[in-house]
This record gives sequence, structure tokens and C-alpha cells, in this order.
Amino acid sequence: MNEVTDYPIFETLKKYFGFVRFKGLQKDIIENVLAGRDTFVLMPTGGGKSLCYQLPSLLKDGVAVVISPLIALMKNQVDAMRGFSSEDGVAHFLNSSLTKTAITNVKADILAGKTKLLYVAPESLTKQENIDFLQKVTISFYAVDEAHCISEWGHDFRPEYRRIRPIMNEIGRAPVIALTATATPKVQHDIQKNLGMLDATVFKSSFNRENLYYEIRPKVNTEKEIIKFIRNNQGKSGIIYCLSRKKVEELSETLVVNGIKALPYHAGIDGPTRSLNQDRFLMEEADVIVATIAFGMGIDKPDVRFVIHYDIPKSLEGYYQETGRAGRDGGEGKCITFYSYKDIQKLEKFTQGKPIAEQEISKQLLLETVAYAESSVCRRKILLHYFGEEYKQDNCGSCDNCLNPKVRFEGKDFVIQALEAILAVKEKFKADHVASVLAGNITSAIKLNRHHTLEEFGSGREKDEKFWNAVFRQAMVARFIDKDIENYGLLKVTKPGHDFLNDPSSFMLTLDHDFEDEEEGIDPKMVGSSSGDMELLGMLKDLRKHLAKKLNLPPFVIFQDPSLEEMATQYPITMEELTQISGVGTGKATKFGKDFIALIKKHVEENEIERPQDMVVKSVVNKSGLKVFIIQSIDRKMPLEDIAEAKGLDMLELIDEIESIVNSGTKLNIHYYIDDTIDEDKAEEIYTYFKEEAETESVQDALNALGENDYSEEEIRLIRIKFISDLGN
Repeated sequence: MNEVTDYPIFETLKKYFGFVRFKGLQKDIIENVLAGRDTFVLMPTGGGKSLCYQLPSLLKDGVAVVISPLIALMKNQVDAMRGFSSEDGVAHFLNSSLTKTAITNVKADILAGKTKLLYVAPESLTKQENIDFLQKVTISFYAVDEAHCISEWGHDFRPEYRRIRPIMNEIGRAPVIALTATATPKVQHDIQKNLGMLDATVFKSSFNRENLYYEIRPKVNTEKEIIKFIRNNQGKSGIIYCLSRKKVEELSETLVVNGIKALPYHAGIDGPTRSLNQDRFLMEEADVIVATIAFGMGIDKPDVRFVIHYDIPKSLEGYYQETGRAGRDGGEGKCITFYSYKDIQKLEKFTQGKPIAEQEISKQLLLETVAYAESSVCRRKILLHYFGEEYKQDNCGSCDNCLNPKVRFEGKDFVIQALEAILAVKEKFKADHVASVLAGNITSAIKLNRHHTLEEFGSGREKDEKFWNAVFRQAMVARFIDKDIENYGLLKVTKPGHDFLNDPSSFMLTLDHDFEDEEEGIDPKMVGSSSGDMELLGMLKDLRKHLAKKLNLPPFVIFQDPSLEEMATQYPITMEELTQISGVGTGKATKFGKDFIALIKKHVEENEIERPQDMVVKSVVNKSGLKVFIIQSIDRKMPLEDIAEAKGLDMLELIDEIESIVNSGTKLNIHYYIDDTIDEDKAEEIYTYFKEEAETESVQDALNALGENDYSEEEIRLIRIKFISDLGN
């Protein structure tokens, strides 16, 4: 028997981990580690990476040192290992969270030979006292977890990871196993080179997660969309990623007040609370965790059923790893991302002020994310291509692009034009530059390089740069073009690309998604009543007219048109729901709402209308502070100019705020200010106009009727506020 098969790996698997068979490449990896060879493991989240170093650590002499970036992850892994063994000292961690006494106990267990696995944060590894201590110990092997942190092309680069190899050399050489769930060929080479393990045996699992569904949605009404999605997936576990801590807090509060069991998680929350929130999510006391990317690395929860990205991630590697936390048990996993190009522009701004090389790397990684989001090609195909793997099926049946395919068209001639343009600029330029050449747009770079004199300049001017970028992306997936990432994304024509130019064949293309168009017109409030229930809107206007006649009030005093339009879209059938309609506060709802609710309820029942399930999205974002200040100041009869100055508003902005308060049904008495600033006869004439003549609340109609030379917009708006407050509230 050879050295490897002498190890009872199957018995150890059953005894300590409770499994009877290995998953994927685990057995081969473990045998390689036990044979003392350097090992590089590229395995998607959920593939079982941890076992690849945990099991051999139990079988080899000495202690295995696992370098891991997250304290929370270490605790989970140590707890898991202790659960497998009768000896608590079998696994320990060394990091900044430990007291001096705890550190002494850890070191005693290691020296006594009880400990087989020691987790260390890279920062702790660099401390001289820890280096001195580990030099006294037999190291069985080193495991570098989340190894992509070594590469500045990885999505979570950490400079301290660059120091791991010199420190390992100082402690004492031993075999190395490096593990990551996400690495492009470029990042893989970076890791191996930096760890001095270019000769390592490489084990690469497929990156295809067949059970995951991928979808990109335009970033419109995002909170409502998220609440609707979660309600449609009641009781399922999910993670929502946001880029900022502030958005994490706001969104988790919004979910909670809308009846969803959600908790926040980010680096700004104190350690104990963060751990508690994580544990509550793992123990299913909460359904949803709203988090920055500080959450999730190594979180072993197999039944996460959805991962939502409120903000687009900074790189496709980050996206792949975060979405990979869904469906680790092989069950359902929905990955929904909300995308707006404005978010990309914000992310680009974050890199300003950093070194130029770093800015360029960030930009290239972002451009890959943009290409993925906007592309109409199978999402799975693009993701796997990014990680150097080919997906050969035409339709994966499990992404938005495959389930709702765009119309395809013959693109052979366009691909030929694209390849010829890349060659014409001598393969020394990025996609945007070549797209400008094809579209015939003279930029400063094109002038400088005299590319406007090329025969190819403007050869594709019937199409724009966006179109040509889509051609490049699809030719890249077909492997006709390669992007030289190390040289900031220069386009090169590959051998298959040259073969295609020599002997062209049919090549079907699809147009990219245009999210800017989609962003502009989904919100019912923006597109007006055309997106609402026109029959119901007519009935609501008739009811308003009837009520106005009965109460001897102008119709707009009861509810204004935008409020009725929103009612015809959202179908509020309770008092609470009615108060969520813009322009309808508690006062107005109480005074006029009963008949409107009854009418809407009857219409919904008779027509069997399925109301938007996310109807009541209660807001917790505190925008009320300004309104409260205005109400309190008016109650104290403070001059409006002073209120405006105190809050940095001009007079018309203040009037906007006061109108919003009054239109929602709150009574405000501004007579003291009107008496001081507007002539009594003028005030009476405006008031009478609104009471007896006005057909709408329009200020312009009032100016036309009363005379623009005699009255100002400010005067009319102030009297209208008084009128609506007196009669409507």
C-alpha cells in the first residue's frame, strides 16, 4: 500500500464527520495533502472546501495552521470541529478577540499535542510573539483559506495576505493548501505565485451551480419589489446585500415594520450584537439578514433560499461568491440583483484618490459587472466564461435571459467588422475605444492615435457604441476575442477569431438590455394614471365630485388627482393602507376616507382584482424631523422667514413643505403670518376665489383669474394653504 492509502480516510470521514462518501474532488484533494504536496483548490461555495483541510489535520502529526480572514468564520469552524471530536482542544483559534488567559490555554493545548487545527487571522500571524511560539511546534501543513484575498485582482484584496509566505518561511516550511471559492485564471496565477506554489497540484471544480436562478432587475421601487418578493417566499431564509452600512440599517428597519423578521449585519455594529444577529439567522429566529459583504464568508447555512443584491457588487467574483451562498444544499436558490448604471458611477467615484493602477483595476472589474448586468446572453454562460470555464448549452433554463430570450439576429457581418477594427488598432486598445472607431466618433484618444484616418473608422456608424460593445461581449463568450486584463482590458483576436475571419459562418447576436430606458418609466407615480385602473379612477373622481357637492367644497380639497391616481394603482382597502397613499395623512383619511375605501373594496371584490402584495410598504426612514420642526414652529407663531432660515430653505421650498403637511390632512394655522404680510382685501379675494370659483387647485389658474400683475405666486399659495387647512382638515 502506498503512503496515501495507509491513511484511514474513509473511517475518519465516517467517525468524525458522519459522511460515508466524499463529494466531488474532496478525496483526491485530501490524498494530495496527506502525501505532503502543495495543493491549490478552486471550489465553489457549498462544494465542501473546509473538509479538505479539516480531515487531513486529524490524520497528520503536528498542528495544521489555517490562515483565515474572518473571526466569525473561525469561531463557527472551531465549534464545528469540537462537535466532531470528544476532545475540546482539537481545534482552537488565535485572534484579537481572545483574552490573555484564553491565549495561554490555547498555547498549552497546542504544546500538549491536543490541538490538530489552529485558526489564525493574518494580522495575528504577523505578531512576533506568535511567530516565536509556532517555531516551537510541529506544523503538519498550512491552509490559506479565502486565498483570493492575496490578489489585488480578487474581489476582497487584503494587503496583509501578501506577507503570508515570508512568515511561513520564518516559522518553518511545510506543505501549503490554498483554497478559494472564486478566482479567474489571472487571480489563480497571482495566488500561486505569491504563495510560492506554482508547482502545486491544482484541483478545479466546475463553477456551474445548476440549482441557482440568476436575474437582474432595473432599480425601480426597489424596497417595494423586495418586500413583494419576500412575501411571495414566506418563511424562507435569505440574505440581502447592500454596499453601505446606512442602507443596511434603513432597509432592515423597513422590512421589520412591514412584518418581515429581518436583522442588520455590518462592521459598524458592535461585535457581540453582530455575533448575536448572525446566530439568530443561523438558528432561524430571523428569516432575512440585511448585510454588507462583511457577512457571509464561510457561513455554513445550507438552506438560504434567496440572495438579493440591493446594490450591484463591485466585481463579478464578489457577485459569484455572494450569490453562491444560496442553495448550498442543492435546493432552490434565487439570486436577484437590482441594477442601475447610476450605482456604477457612484462606485467609480469611490476609487478616486487611490493610486492610478488601483483605479484601473477597479474600473476593469466594474466594467465586467456592467457587461454581465446589461448582456442579454445566458447569465450562466457569461459567469462560467469569466472563470475560464465553457458552458456549452444554448439555454440554461434558469436565468432571466434564457427564460425571456431577446430576439436573435444574424450578426456574422458585425462580428467581422468588430474583429477587423481590433486588428486595425493593432490590438492595443480597450473596447470603448474600438467601439468609438466603429461608430465613427472622434474622441481625443482617436485623434491622438490618428485612428480617424483608418479605413475602419465609421465603418459601423449605423450603430452606436453600446451596440458594438454588445458585439464584443458576445464574440468574447464565443472565444473569438480575449481581454488582456493585465493590460487593463486591451482586446486581442484569438486563434478561433482569426479562423472565423478566414472562413466566416453564421453568428447569431442579441441586443443588450437598456436599463436606462427601463429605469425611466416603471414607477406608477411617474407615468401617471395610464398605468392605473382607469375604470376605478373614473369612479373615484365621481365620488369626490359627489362628496364635494355635499360638503360644499372644491373637489381638490378632499383629495388631489395624484392621490386618486395612486389609489387606482394600489387599491387601498383599509384605513392604514389609505394613509400610505401620497397626499393622504391620517387627518384626511379619517375625514374623507371611509367612502373611498368602501368603493375600492367593492371594485376589487367584484372584479376579482389581485392587489399588489407589497401594497403597504411602511416607511421608517425619518424624513419627518423637518415636518415636526415646521409644525411646532408654526404653533409658536414663528415668522416663516425665520423657519426657512433655520433649516437652510428658501421661501418657496418652505411653502412646498407646508403644502405637503396640509395636503396630508394636518391642520396648520398660518393666519398670524398672512395677517402680517398680505393685504386683508387681497387675502379675502384669493380665499373667495378658491371657495367659490376654483375648479382645480392650480396656482396658474388662480393667477390667470385674479391677474398676474396684482398677485404673486407666494401670496396665492399661502392663502390656498389657509383655505385647505380651514375647510379640508
